[in-house]
Amino acid sequence: PQYTLPLLDVLERHRVQANFFWLGNCVQRNPAVAKAVYKQGHYLGLHGYEHHNFPALTPQQLRSSLAATRTAIARACQIEPTLLRDVRPPNGLFTPQVLNTLAQEQYRVVMWSVVPEDWLNPGVEVIMERIMQQVTNGSLIVLHDGHYGGQNVTQVTDRLIPQLVKLGYQFVTIEELWQQQQGKN
Repeated sequence: PQYTLPLLDVLERHRVQANFFWLGNCVQRNPAVAKAVYKQGHYLGLHGYEHHNFPALTPQQLRSSLAATRTAIARACQIEPTLLRDVRPPNGLFTPQVLNTLAQEQYRVVMWSVVPEDWLNPGVEVIMERIMQQVTNGSLIVLHDGHYGGQNVTQVTDRLIPQLVKLGYQFVTIEELWQQQQGKN
């Protein structure tokens, strides 16, 4: 709550919809925060119930983790669980078995292209520099609003959005990217 709620104010001020990939246990602890994110129109995805690397889980453990996360989000936001289809694997780790399990459950895997390692708390200037060096058209930028990385997320986001807009970038949700991808096929 101490990082996400101020972040929501920044996103609202800049009129940007973000994509939130949540840990189920965080939603369980703070359902009002999850509901605030959803009510503001941000896109919701899954990150597992706890921050466990998916390859370390059995297929059943992975299914259970994602189902529990779906349930926590659906309850907090009062939405249908099946609307939650996108999954960002913790640390970006997956194996063919993980991908098969996700496909069997009709989840869509979402990765990133810009990761400034904000969870290491290198400071706002370093995070900004890393993002600006890596960003290109179609980039997915990962920032963290939790215990690790959350200290800088509001300030980084408040500075980043105007800089990227000035360069001609637009912000879209993951769903809009999926729709664009389908249109190309």
